[in-house]
Amino acid sequence: MSSIKLKDKYGDILMAFAEVTVATLIGLGISAILIKVGGYSPTSALYYLFKGAFGNLYGFYTTLSYSIPLMLTGLAFAVSVRAGLFNIGAEGQVYISALGAIMVASIALPSYLYLPAEFAVGVTFAIAWSLTAGILKVWKGVNEVVSTIMLNWIAYWVVEYSRSNIYYDPLSPDRTIRIPVSGRLPLLIPNTQLYSGIFISLAVVVIFYIIMWKTAIGYEIRAVGLNPNASKYGGIRISLVALEAFAISGLLAGLAGVMETIGRPPTYAIVTSLTNLVNLGFNGITVSLIGRNNPLGIIPASIFIGGLTAGATSMQIFAGVPLEMVQAVQGVIVIVLAIPGVIRLIKSKIRR
Repeated sequence: MSSIKLKDKYGDILMAFAEVTVATLIGLGISAILIKVGGYSPTSALYYLFKGAFGNLYGFYTTLSYSIPLMLTGLAFAVSVRAGLFNIGAEGQVYISALGAIMVASIALPSYLYLPAEFAVGVTFAIAWSLTAGILKVWKGVNEVVSTIMLNWIAYWVVEYSRSNIYYDPLSPDRTIRIPVSGRLPLLIPNTQLYSGIFISLAVVVIFYIIMWKTAIGYEIRAVGLNPNASKYGGIRISLVALEAFAISGLLAGLAGVMETIGRPPTYAIVTSLTNLVNLGFNGITVSLIGRNNPLGIIPASIFIGGLTAGATSMQIFAGVPLEMVQAVQGVIVIVLAIPGVIRLIKSKIRR
């Protein structure tokens, strides 16, 4: 019996690998056509895209640094899907948690208190923001897609207003005040963007796996996601599980927002239009879909999507591809990679 399960497990892994490989090739093919139509060299553009991400140590360190928040926002979406929810609110939770970290930075504290206070305030803000959608879902039956989209926009404008009118840096009005040195996560390698948050993200992935597959809370979340009616008759409180899933999702997205603000050099702040935070939550959805909502799949998926971000600059500089075309190529690859996961998600919703 165990050998059959082992075969099924490896069969699923091989199927997932084949799915991602085929989707990647299709995405690259479409991107090549798009680049060619735009009047640029597809070979040169795609070469520099991947060279900038994986072709040297500096590029790989940059790729790993971009994967740090994506692991967490990918997990944030995954826990919601496992509970049968389509929570796309990680984007707003990233924004609001970053604001929490900046608020702490604006206060005079003993140096040893900055880091724990930034995490505590930022993550608490994100959990509260996520639970707002959860309470609306449980109390009034508000669809979580609608509520989280609205909350994302509210968070964006609250944080952008706070950036430009309350916590702005007088010497550089295009950003907030900077996180003090004692409140920053240390760099792992000098002159790179790779910071110690990579260890936190990897540890959280392991903890998430243990919670989801080795604890009663995880069992209830997965049971409700698979069959809410059977779970209800089995004595599981559906509403409580939904709130737990929203809270865990907010915690994970909050960690991502705080770490990106206090860990990534050289900014250590929130910049105009939140450009250093935008799409961290939405890209996490793609990461989760590529990784089949499984922690073991989310790690390589986050590195791959992080690589697209890291390689974009190289593609723009060395292949002469304009920023708009670079973003279009990134979008095509991400969309094609996410399609199989979206199809699985729709099928699971229909079955439920």
